[in-house]
Amino acid sequence: MNSIANRRNFLRFLAGSPLIARAWAQQTSSEPLPTALKSAKDVLDVMEFEEIARRTLPPAHWGYVSTGVDDDGTLKANMGGFKRIELRPRRLIDVSKIDMRTEIFGTTWESPLFLCPVGGQRMFHPDGEVGSARAAQAKKSLQILSTQTSISVEEVAKALGTPPWYQLYMPTQWDATEKLVKRVEGAGCPVLVWTVDLFGGRNTETATRLARQDSRNCFSCHVPGDGGGTARAKGHTPMFDGIESGGINPATATWEHVDRLKKLTKMKLVLKGIETREDAKLCREHGVDGILVSNHGGRATEDLRPTIESLPEVIEGAGNGMPVMIDGGFRRGTDIYKALALGARAVGIGRPYVYGLTAFGQEGVERAIDILRGELQRTMRQCGTTTLAQITRGSIAMNEAR
Repeated sequence: MNSIANRRNFLRFLAGSPLIARAWAQQTSSEPLPTALKSAKDVLDVMEFEEIARRTLPPAHWGYVSTGVDDDGTLKANMGGFKRIELRPRRLIDVSKIDMRTEIFGTTWESPLFLCPVGGQRMFHPDGEVGSARAAQAKKSLQILSTQTSISVEEVAKALGTPPWYQLYMPTQWDATEKLVKRVEGAGCPVLVWTVDLFGGRNTETATRLARQDSRNCFSCHVPGDGGGTARAKGHTPMFDGIESGGINPATATWEHVDRLKKLTKMKLVLKGIETREDAKLCREHGVDGILVSNHGGRATEDLRPTIESLPEVIEGAGNGMPVMIDGGFRRGTDIYKALALGARAVGIGRPYVYGLTAFGQEGVERAIDILRGELQRTMRQCGTTTLAQITRGSIAMNEAR
């Protein structure tokens, strides 16, 4: 009986292996990988990584990372929102030296671009979050690690060279939250980023349809999550080792939990998922240290409102002094520039670097960062702004007709 059980467990391990998944996807795909893109350096824009990832990943893993909720309308709206904002180029200004550095909570980063939390990155490449961390270290970029990471925060911190910021999915039991937060604080993480946009649950129709096309037994390595419908990797959620919890994202969470988190930890507290002026004001009133404007990449609520349009009112509600960051649909350096012009302190990417990781591992993540930084630098030059402080509302124009 033991030998049969061991064999079954081994087969389940193979089913969940990213190496086997990649080989399976490449064997079953009717479309060859682009022959011109043999290495990361051949990629010219981050959307090319997306096409490679689509052809590389099995349907369930592609569906997990690429799709939104309901009709995927908010996912598309995030990218479409940038088309309603125009640039105002300026001429005959010395732009020979460009400074893209930004400061958040006393730390200065080489650019305003950071890596958003994305769970289960070993679904996409064997190196997983460690590959992303090594890329972030090489490029001196901020990395936020997901609670649903497939590699522990301690291992990621070693690869990054410093503890990452940590994204929190709150367990349903408070004692489990305490254990998780204390572990993260003990690992040296300076900032806790609590995601607050999934307490009402979500409807990931497109991802579910794609999972049905996957002939592998995905339930051997993934099980449905609680309090938000998020799939989690069975046996591959190291941040829950030693923690007993009935699930994550309690529907009972309120602003009182913000106060409890503030008392629980000395880490800076950022709320991720804020989209309105009213909630930004409440963040200020409850002593939140920063805000990440986000709709979960169109994976939370089908509100059809791009984050770039939510940004101005959130900044207004947050008031002076509180750093406001943003993610959602950023695919070009011009997109980043527009967010900075509206007042964002930093801009996060998720899918672009995960697609790069899928395609070429650490090298792909580095290339994604380089492409977007290069585009941002050229945009700053063309608009005559040599530092981030010079990028203001006067650098852009709104075109509501588009």
